[in-house]
Amino acid sequence: MLKLIIFDCDGVMFDSKFANRQYYNQLLAHFNRPAMTADEIEHVHIHNVTDSTRHIFRAYPDQDMTAVDAYRKTLDYAPFLNHMRMEPDLIEFLETTKPRYQLAISTNRTNTMIPILEIFQLQDYFTKVMTAENARRPKPAPDALLEILDHCQCQADEAIYIGDSIIDQEHAASCGMRLIGFRNPALSAEYHVNSFMEILKLPPFLDQP
Repeated sequence: MLKLIIFDCDGVMFDSKFANRQYYNQLLAHFNRPAMTADEIEHVHIHNVTDSTRHIFRAYPDQDMTAVDAYRKTLDYAPFLNHMRMEPDLIEFLETTKPRYQLAISTNRTNTMIPILEIFQLQDYFTKVMTAENARRPKPAPDALLEILDHCQCQADEAIYIGDSIIDQEHAASCGMRLIGFRNPALSAEYHVNSFMEILKLPPFLDQP
């Protein structure tokens, strides 16, 4: 029986590509580097901030990455949050599922996840929030999901993960958890949807007593 729903953030709860693009291009511009390519935008959309920063500066071996990391830590993400767009039916889905299931988040965001939840007034919906900052290893390693399962006292077959990327596919598979592919039919997932309210029509949600 399904007891726990776990959400990815970027590309699932929020359309954040534009915000991420603005943020990482600001990093590049500060060091007089050109803006990201389309492939780099896709990369930073699904990877944690450390991996993403290394990736977008990989073509500049002369760049002092210590200076990049130092500047990144001073760069306030708050102004970029204005560019994040919450899925229109997310609140309705959370309101519907919160009384029946435990809800959690596993994301490769770091210290921006909690501010996002606070700004959009979502923090009270989630029992556990795991990020690349508080997990022992970031996605796709299973650490965050395993900690959520332990915290919620659930087994992997009592949970389902909602993700939109190959990283999410590998993350769910790493601990044998079912995956709902969100707006990405190319993923190897048990189910595919294009909106949150569609999820309520899936078999695991219809089989509830």
